[in-house]
Amino acid sequence: VQLQASGGGLVQAGDSLRLSCAVTGNTFNIDYIGWFRQPPGKERDNVAAINWSGVNTYYVDSVKGRFTISKDTAQNAVYLQMNSLKPEDTAVYYCAAQEQRGGNYYHTVLYDYWGQGTQVTVSS
Repeated sequence: VQLQASGGGLVQAGDSLRLSCAVTGNTFNIDYIGWFRQPPGKERDNVAAINWSGVNTYYVDSVKGRFTISKDTAQNAVYLQMNSLKPEDTAVYYCAAQEQRGGNYYHTVLYDYWGQGTQVTVSS
């Protein structure tokens, strides 16, 4: 499985961005696609996840109501629409895939495949 993240950039507080994650390869055994972020000097944490069927979505409290994760089944792509961006959203954002093993959607270590990061910078 390969993942390619894109869509980051430099925006002002209150602006919006949409991140894209293209998923290729053998997707048969994927359980979750997650978006993670890693601010400078901090750990990489989950911000949102979606199961491969696209039915269930999950968000960390700090982005609820502002971020929306979605999946385009035909394109095998997962998106993260980020609205009302804040300076504290500044980070490198990564998408990742977890294979089916009965794990949860938020633990970074449970994800098997990672895309390269895309930088999101929000100025005040």
